[in-house]
Amino acid sequence: MNTCIISGHLGSDPESIFTDSGTHIVNFPVAFRSTKEKTCWLKICCFNKTAEVAETYLHKGAKVGITGLLDQDKWEDNDGNKRSAFKLIANSIEFIKTDGRGFENQNGDNSQNHDDEVPF
Repeated sequence: MNTCIISGHLGSDPESIFTDSGTHIVNFPVAFRSTKEKTCWLKICCFNKTAEVAETYLHKGAKVGITGLLDQDKWEDNDGNKRSAFKLIANSIEFIKTDGRGFENQNGDNSQNHDDEVPF
C-alpha cells in the first residue's frame, strides 16, 4: 500500500506546466515538521483537475493537507553522480488556511478530491 498524508505550508507559489500532450502539471514545495526541532520539505506534484485547483487556489504560505502517492525520481547529475528525490503525487488537497485567493465567488466545500487523476 502506498498512501501518504501530510499537512504543511507551501514554500512558494505553485508552478504550472503543460506537457506536449496537454497534461496539466503543477508543482510546489510543502514544509512540514518531522520532529519538534526539524522541518522537512517535500515536492508536491499535481495533475489535470487537481493541478487546476492547486494553481487557482493555493499560494506561498497556505496551509494544506495532502493525500497522495509517494514516488521517487532518480537521475544522474552533470558530474555523473546518481541522485534521487522523493515527491508526493497529490490525489486530494484540503485547504486548511489560505488567503482566500480564488474563492471570491465560490460556494461550498473547500476540499478537492480527484482520486482518479494520477496519470499512471
